[in-house]
Formats: sequence, structure tokens, C-alpha cells
Amino acid sequence: MTSKDYLTQMFSLQQKLNDETNGIGWENGYTKNNRMINWKRCIYMECAELIDSFSWKHWKSINKPTDWDNVTVEIVDIWHFIMSLLLEDYKTNTRGDLEKLVLDVLDVQGFEAFTKEPLSIGSADMMELINDIESIIHDTTGFEMDLFDGLLREYFRLARKCGINLKVLYKFYVAKNVLNQFRQDHGYKEGHYIKVWNGKEDNEVMLSFLQGEAAPTVDSLYKKLEKAYPKA
Repeated sequence: MTSKDYLTQMFSLQQKLNDETNGIGWENGYTKNNRMINWKRCIYMECAELIDSFSWKHWKSINKPTDWDNVTVEIVDIWHFIMSLLLEDYKTNTRGDLEKLVLDVLDVQGFEAFTKEPLSIGSADMMELINDIESIIHDTTGFEMDLFDGLLREYFRLARKCGINLKVLYKFYVAKNVLNQFRQDHGYKEGHYIKVWNGKEDNEVMLSFLQGEAAPTVDSLYKKLEKAYPKA
């Protein structure tokens, strides 16, 4: 697959998930249940959760190791919401179709480096990473935001420092997208979805399915979740 293929597949899956979860026309800012959508808030709240993967507290657990598995999960969650924000922007401001959006992402400064090997985990200073995360928070909490030279460029740089490149992002994004769809199909919005399966959170279960799989498919992952879920 080319870089364009990876991006096209991810944006297509996100569009489908948003259409099914929020209803057609969600780009106008409201779900089918008339709940307001704020993708920027989603991004900075996930960024706050990402910061909690690091032992940033000066008064507690100062020697606690970084939870790199959770770092990966949060980086992928942030990507869900960045893509949603971009899809919304291109639809409401008539900037072009999905192909135009993908081509514009391909041109972002730093994207080419993001397609290469990621930096080794732990090579970046913890406070440097937290500062990078807070830059994204700053972008999404202000009134003015540059989606490409600001948000996307900073996101790709941060992800690469956390050991994630385009191929890794794609692998984990597909897995989380399938899990999100599975959650919706099994009552997540209504509040009766079971999130802990035999003592493990569903995120952990999904991660276990990725071991040894270079490029998992949507169908194969969904079937594995279906098989595991009744045992919860």
C-alpha cells in the first residue's frame, strides 16, 4: 500500500463510523440525537489522557515508568478526532472531496518523515513530549487554528517521537476503528456495553489480537471480537 492508500482507507473508515454513529450530516455540528459535536474538545481531552501516560506529577509516583502501550492507544484516539475535524472542515467549507483532503495531508510538512521509521521509544525526553502534547492542546483551545501547518504537523512530529509512523498508526487505527464500531453495535451509546472482558478492558483484548499481524483486516478483527465478547 502507498501512503495515499493508507490515508484514504483511514479517512473512509472514519467517515463511515461517524455516519453510522452520529448520523448523516454530522458535519454540520450535531448528531442524530441533537447533541452538539466539538471535535477540538475531543482532541484536547484525549491529549490530557495522553499526558497521564507519563509520570509528570512531582508529588506522586515520580519513578513510575511511562505506559507506552497507553501512549499508542491515545495517539490513535487523537487521530480519530483529527480526521473527524478535517472531514467536517472540508464538508462545511466545501474545500473538496476525500481525495482532495488526502492529497492535502500528503503535502503537510513533516508527513514524509512520518512515513519513515519512527524514532525509538524513550529517545525523546518526557518533558519534551509533554510540551509537544500541550502545543496541540493550545492549538485546539484557541479561536484560530491552522489545521495543516499547525495541528497536523505537530501531531505527526509527536507521534513519530512516540515510536509511531504511518504504518504503525494504520495498524492500530484499523483495530481501534473496528473496536469502536463493535462497541456501537453492542450498546455502547445506550450504556449496556460490557467494557471489561474476563478481567481485561476491551482495548487490551484488541491489542492482543494485533500481535504478529502486520496489516489486520476489518473483517478478521471484528470476527475475533465477536468470538471473544460472549465470554465477558
